[in-house]
Amino acid sequence: MKIAFILATLTGSTAAFAPSSNSCRTSTLSMSDAIMEPEVAVEPPKPAFPTINGWTADPEAFCAGLPGAVAPLGNFDPFGFTKDMPVTEIKRFREAEVTHGRVGMLAVLGYLVGENFHPLFGGQITGPANSHLAQVESVAPFFFAWLVGSIATAELARASIGWVEPIKAMNYNSDNEIKGTFGAVLRAKYYPGDIGFDPFGLKPTDGKEFAEMQTKELNNGRLAMIAAFGMICQEQVTHHTLF
Repeated sequence: MKIAFILATLTGSTAAFAPSSNSCRTSTLSMSDAIMEPEVAVEPPKPAFPTINGWTADPEAFCAGLPGAVAPLGNFDPFGFTKDMPVTEIKRFREAEVTHGRVGMLAVLGYLVGENFHPLFGGQITGPANSHLAQVESVAPFFFAWLVGSIATAELARASIGWVEPIKAMNYNSDNEIKGTFGAVLRAKYYPGDIGFDPFGLKPTDGKEFAEMQTKELNNGRLAMIAAFGMICQEQVTHHTLF
């Protein structure tokens, strides 16, 4: 009897320390399920850009998809100025190109007309066009002051239409680690160069037609900048009129 009691006690103690087959199977299945669950990659949302004058910025396209690339040069950027550049910076570059192109066209017209036809100020403004502005300052100082004030007013108006306020722009550039702009950021819904000045109603409403007209303006502006540069250099060297 004692031997049977001892054997029964040992058998019960051993069973108490034996692992449960059900619990092992459950934990094994749980670990297996956890390992086999596929991880879903979450892509960061792409920034949405507004459509302005038929143009929607495409960060992957050349110059964000802005018009101006024509044959035979096509996507002409030999120095890679726009490579990996954010859309805000590409818009700023285009704003500078359009503005300087317009100034260049006016300058070429001024050189060609001003040296051959000068009825203002009693015909006292003569000689190379490079010296005309200095002559105006000497002959008509009040008109010169008004001219400078008008240019400054026009520039401030242009900046208020298309540019973000300097403090906000500097904070934006700092938050997005954009360097070299010193607070220069165009508004999101502003198309580079479109300040709303269209007294003759020439601006097309169709996006494709607008892109064609914008390309023509850019090409004429680029040619005018080269021509104005040549005229200025020629008169600086010769100290004579163009013709």
